[in-house]
Amino acid sequence: QVQLAESGGGLVQPGGALRLSCVGSGRTFSDYTIGWCRRAPSKARECVASISADGHSYYYHGSAGGRFTISRDNRENTVWLQMTNLRPDDTAVYSCGAARDFQGSAYSTSYDYWGQGTQVTVSS
Repeated sequence: QVQLAESGGGLVQPGGALRLSCVGSGRTFSDYTIGWCRRAPSKARECVASISADGHSYYYHGSAGGRFTISRDNRENTVWLQMTNLRPDDTAVYSCGAARDFQGSAYSTSYDYWGQGTQVTVSS
């Protein structure tokens, strides 16, 4: 079992940047693909980025558009999502999830474990 905890959300102006962190507990963290998915009010959850267990494969949603970068350090049981050039439509609760397989990590239904989420608000 993996427990996940997110941090780093907040209020930022359009064009600004944030770095989200996802810290996992448990010795098997390095066995899991980790993804970041978000849920905006009245919208379905969408996964914006994921990284394979070994850190060699990546997925980015089209909306990430070169603005988001996902990375991980398995020695620290941590995955980061660096977000730049943020837009108001990036406003959402961002959650990290753990999945056994990288294939399918674009879909929230592929994840077995979730953190509580962190709010990101982009507004002037």
